[in-house]
Amino acid sequence: MQQARNDAGKGPRRLSVLSGLWPFLRPYRVRIALAFVLLCVASGTILLVPLAFRDLIDFGFGAQSREAAGQGLLGALSLNGHFVALFGLAFLWALAVAMRYYTVSWVGERATADLRNAVYARVLSQSPQFFETLQTGEVLSRLTGDTTLIQTVVGSSISMGLRSLFQFIGGMIMLAVTSFYLFSLNLVLMVLLVLPIMVIGRKVRRLSRESQDRIADTSALAGEILNAMPTVQACTQEQEEARRYSDRTETSFVTAIRRTRVRAALTALIITAVMGTIIFVLWIGARQVHDGLMTGGELASFVLYAALVAGGVGTMAEVWGDVMRAAGATERLLDLLHAESAIREQDEPQQPAPAAQVGIRLDHVVFAYPGRPQVRALDDISLDIRPGERVALVGPSGAGKTSLFQLLLRYYDVTGGSVLINGQDIRQLSLHDLRKDIAIVPQDPVIFSANALENIRYGRMDATDEEVMQAARAALVDEFIGRLPEGYQTFLGERGTRLSGGQRQRIAIARAILKHARLLLLDEATSALDAESEILVQQGLNAAMEGRTTLIIAHRLATVQKVDRIVVMEGGRVVETGTPEDLRKQGGLYSRLAALQLDL
Repeated sequence: MQQARNDAGKGPRRLSVLSGLWPFLRPYRVRIALAFVLLCVASGTILLVPLAFRDLIDFGFGAQSREAAGQGLLGALSLNGHFVALFGLAFLWALAVAMRYYTVSWVGERATADLRNAVYARVLSQSPQFFETLQTGEVLSRLTGDTTLIQTVVGSSISMGLRSLFQFIGGMIMLAVTSFYLFSLNLVLMVLLVLPIMVIGRKVRRLSRESQDRIADTSALAGEILNAMPTVQACTQEQEEARRYSDRTETSFVTAIRRTRVRAALTALIITAVMGTIIFVLWIGARQVHDGLMTGGELASFVLYAALVAGGVGTMAEVWGDVMRAAGATERLLDLLHAESAIREQDEPQQPAPAAQVGIRLDHVVFAYPGRPQVRALDDISLDIRPGERVALVGPSGAGKTSLFQLLLRYYDVTGGSVLINGQDIRQLSLHDLRKDIAIVPQDPVIFSANALENIRYGRMDATDEEVMQAARAALVDEFIGRLPEGYQTFLGERGTRLSGGQRQRIAIARAILKHARLLLLDEATSALDAESEILVQQGLNAAMEGRTTLIIAHRLATVQKVDRIVVMEGGRVVETGTPEDLRKQGGLYSRLAALQLDL
């Protein structure tokens, strides 16, 4: 019993989610009002059609028709006038329906586009922690499948539902006016019809949400695998991944078929009940016409009104299922839209200190990733980096070097302690001000689906073509760009598939040089280059580092022999610090690594 009450409350709660769409519909309320007026005009017009048929039948085929026949031309014109009036109603109805369809579809498309943009912008503002639990494919599924479903409902189904509701209410009133006796019979039968519809509709709502979730799971899997195709093929897992996707697709299919089966049963029930109601009422009405209790025109108009009412109920039942699916989709989208980033900005952030260079201070920094809070990636690190200093971070994998970069970019917040730039806690700065002053060359650079010029310009979108090319020359990008078919205008392929690993890294270096940031982060920036290119690119990096504070993550110690200082990390702690020469003399971890790599 308690479960039944809980289920009964799910419908209203689910429908209340749709109110979250109102902020996206509010700017277009004038068009919505126009669509409502057109809806009223169309509904009112269609409700006049049965009356026109009633007069036409009684005038054209009853006693009035025979009397009019003796009146010659006047009677013929009167009969023609009925047909002209009927056509006029049809034309007015068609015009109102067409205008309403265009207006409502425009609102649906516009509001859905705004919703899609808002959700996408919200997702872009999330920290990396957000994507640890939510797969990219699922986000894409929500941005495409769910928004398309909402567009269908807002731009079509709700309008159809309102039209059917108006027809239902107006038709019921006209049924009562035409024949209260037949109306009473019709009402009793409709009450009996609504009860099973409500029971089956509840099951449709539950299966609809489940179906959407299964589709999202399938999209998430596909997105993950397609982004890792080289690995999949290198491990010869194509058949296994095809099987996994097939299993997910089959699960989606089974869920969708279950929903479709229930909706099909609902449709069969509605059609059978509606047709049975019409036939039964028609039979009763025919007996009343035979007994002279009503005219043939009145019976015809009653049947037409009953058909309008029945059609309205059928459409509303179908629309109800669509609306509940849209409510589920809206709920999923609003989850994204209302998601709060784990990285919070101050309401009134400080302005960055106007220094020519930046100094960094790590004050007893402790950090653990949210996904594994019991393991400290950084453990009580204190470090001062002077303005303009070049500092290399070395140590084994898992030492915390990349974590330090992520804290500087504020992808995550420290668990304890603080990170200061020019004496300011970075949590007091806006994310935009903080990150615009940091350029990074990652170990695995990202190349966008664009030409070479635009890929480099991504570092500073207002840069001129000449500035872009200067940065490209500094990173030795022009050395291979000149061999491409269209030079800087050459499309580089999705994720830079037309470039080698070293070429992609040089694009990223050029992007960082172009940014002109005061802090430069290099994460194995030359790891994918051959020895000759590494020497040349290192010259460009030296120019880029000139006058800038630079932090370098390096596993190859040969690339950091000319830095000002090396910080050696192990197990999330700083274990050594000093110049390369000093560290070799200390005989610690750096000395052992140098002996292995530098043949010392």
